Amino acid sequence: MKRLEGKNVLVTGGSTGIGRATAIRFADEGANVAINYHSSKTEAEITLEETKDACSIIREKGCREMLVQGDVAREEDVRRIFREVLKAWGRLDILVNNAGIQTASPTHEMAADAYDRVLAVNLRGAFLCAREAVRHFLDRGGGGIILNNTSVHETIPKPQYAPYAASKAGLRALSRTLALEYAGQGIRVNTVAPGAIRTPINREWTDDPGKKAAVEGHIPMGRAGEPEEIAAVFVFLASDEAAYITGQTIYVDGGLTLCADFRTPWSSGS
Repeated sequence: MKRLEGKNVLVTGGSTGIGRATAIRFADEGANVAINYHSSKTEAEITLEETKDACSIIREKGCREMLVQGDVAREEDVRRIFREVLKAWGRLDILVNNAGIQTASPTHEMAADAYDRVLAVNLRGAFLCAREAVRHFLDRGGGGIILNNTSVHETIPKPQYAPYAASKAGLRALSRTLALEYAGQGIRVNTVAPGAIRTPINREWTDDPGKKAAVEGHIPMGRAGEPEEIAAVFVFLASDEAAYITGQTIYVDGGLTLCADFRTPWSSGS
């Protein structure tokens, strides 16, 4: 018995990286997976094919998948995304808010529209999708699950990435608020906070041996994580095994949030 057999899940930003790995893992656990993408249809189609492969072993039991285009920062797009999924499947059980972007700039040089765009996708988009999911969960009854992809930078400052850090910290607060507000209606809300993960968004350092070594030198476990390791935690939080968990952040970071610089004592105090 697959842990999520027959469940309907929507994964935003599902065309590459953690989103792709999550879509595939949910399908492998028996879920029907709706893969949202913004502009990269070719990448989304690759995800769809790999999801089909994961799903094929239980296809005779009705496993399904679909692509749904839309910019999560646009309210009209989010409403259409949910209409398309609900028209096709009739219900949604799990939302994974994974869509996210980042931009690098010294804060004093950052254009306001660049700041706004990061928050629009990472925070506003997650809010809009969560709001539609909650409306659906309340309307049909029986609860539901919202999982948000934040980052270790929901708590760790990230110089030159001010909007990214702000959006992830805001998403953590949003998640905790939703978890408290709707716990009585059977709606669970949790976040997964990845550390340094080998994804396309991080190619600036993953493809450079020197930069990769520098990054991994700050990680107690000595290596970057893989998208599949994040996907595994999303699946756990969506399963009945996590039925008593809500309002929590699970850090999946190889120990990065343990402050690796303190592995050896360097202060004069205790």
